[in-house]
Amino acid sequence: MAGDPLEGYATFAAVVDCGGFSAAADRLGVSKSAISKQVSRLEERLGARLLNRTTRRLALTEAGQAFHQHALRILAEAEEAELAVSQLHASPRGLLRVSAPMSFGIKHLGPVLCPFLQRYPDLTLEAAYDDRLVDMVAEGFDVAVRIARLADSSMIARKLAPCRRVVVASPDYVERRGMPMHPAELAAHDTLLYTLQATANIWTLAHADGSRADVSLSGRLRVNNGDALRSAAVAGLGVIITPTFIVGDDLADGRLVRVLPDWEAEPIHIYAVYPPGRHLSVKVRAFVDFLAEAFGPNPYWDSWDR
Repeated sequence: MAGDPLEGYATFAAVVDCGGFSAAADRLGVSKSAISKQVSRLEERLGARLLNRTTRRLALTEAGQAFHQHALRILAEAEEAELAVSQLHASPRGLLRVSAPMSFGIKHLGPVLCPFLQRYPDLTLEAAYDDRLVDMVAEGFDVAVRIARLADSSMIARKLAPCRRVVVASPDYVERRGMPMHPAELAAHDTLLYTLQATANIWTLAHADGSRADVSLSGRLRVNNGDALRSAAVAGLGVIITPTFIVGDDLADGRLVRVLPDWEAEPIHIYAVYPPGRHLSVKVRAFVDFLAEAFGPNPYWDSWDR
């Protein structure tokens, strides 16, 4: 296809976003026929129909849905590449709204906000700590910290740090109830469950040798906050599976000990997530870079295991 391929991607994205050719033409300031030709040329180049067109509605085909996700990412990355040069010396300023999970936000994000704001005195930052999955666009957040195995999304994500999840209990609990030798033995123990996990009563563990085990648990205590589970475990109430960013200090100081030390939950990661768009601001870039610098691939909360 002649011309700039990104122009075709941007035209297609505008058609999807606007819900039709006419609205996309108005947004882009071109004729409806020009929009139609751009999309047709793109489909011809790809060898696949992207849109089903009728007189009343426009719908993405399966190929169109897949291509739309990739097109958004490519356009966002192209915008980032331009901004990396054009805003290289720009100073972050204005209001930055950040969402983060409760436990991680209080324990780890909060302490880095002070040096971040000291580095960028023209910024104002509003942080909201909440364990629910916020709608970033609807609620007006610039950046969200997400701890998960991310599904495909139109959001742009940057990996900040690994998130190890280990099984732990207090030394007192282990002395009273014994140390399980295999995940299956957890069913006979007092387990404490995190209710915001999709399968709270099923723990999937992976051994160092690559084997896996799924354990179904009843749960003596069920809580929607990781710090509350950590407090219950320290008090000797039972066994928890939890991110090391919550219990790293406890493991280092001996308040908690590893249970099944050769087994861990399958790894997930901590991400900074932000919406794609034509106006990725330097303040978002500065914040995400700062978090990657603060946490990194070997986060400080895992120093107990070094």
